[in-house]
Amino acid sequence: MRQIIWIQAVAQRLQRPTIWHTRCVAQPNVRFQRLAEQVADQLRRQILTGELSDGSILPTEDQLLVEYPISKPSLREAMRILEAEGLLTVRRGKLGGAVVHRPDSANLAYTMGLVLGAGQVGLADVGTALLQVEPACAALCAQRPDRKRTVVPILRELHDESVRAVSDLLKATSASRRYHEALVRHCGNETMIILAGALEALWSAHEQNWSAQVTDHSTVPVEERRAVLEDHRQVIDAIDMGDAQRARDLAAAHLVNAQQYPGVEGVVDPTMVRSWAQASPRRP
Repeated sequence: MRQIIWIQAVAQRLQRPTIWHTRCVAQPNVRFQRLAEQVADQLRRQILTGELSDGSILPTEDQLLVEYPISKPSLREAMRILEAEGLLTVRRGKLGGAVVHRPDSANLAYTMGLVLGAGQVGLADVGTALLQVEPACAALCAQRPDRKRTVVPILRELHDESVRAVSDLLKATSASRRYHEALVRHCGNETMIILAGALEALWSAHEQNWSAQVTDHSTVPVEERRAVLEDHRQVIDAIDMGDAQRARDLAAAHLVNAQQYPGVEGVVDPTMVRSWAQASPRRP
């Protein structure tokens, strides 16, 4: 960087033109990271690279203070940073410790929920987005050459579970949502898995919350639930046959009908995503 120095006083006394002089100076380093952020950066990097595996427990606070010679408040702030990012769950008490979580679509769903919630975006808007991406995932599943081994058995197992639970609205809803999540999770495209998976997580969180509060289970008659499951079966059959276009069309038609439950009229609430992620088993 060049610094300009204006030599004016001498020039005025001598009645000479103003003199400009330049010299090179070092670029100032204005970036400063607090110690907590530096420690959080190092731990985050270890989580993302797999050096700290999913579900593992971080060393104790005393051990971490030996590895990172900073103050306790700074270390605890680093833990809070990672906990806010969903990369750690800090447990208190005798069985306490910080549990490591590899980031997944639920992390993105929560962040997305914050943004959508701040804009008072309706859940129906999320449904419209799902209507565009989930059928594409169904088509990708059908295009996988290994679909009969990696996709179809999983979807059929979830479908069978849904059929067995059809008379119980809460259990049927849970099994149905896991079918939709699996349809995305096994499509084979990592970017779509994350993006569409975040939308699925948003929808699942709200639908599960709605079904848990329903006292009159006849709100969704059993026959309607069976019709929904028949749609699932047809999509699975199309994937099994490798018919991508049919799988896409059937999935789209199904979503148009399936997104009509009463809770769809609400606004996106990110706290539901957090509660859903904590209550749900980690998806592989």
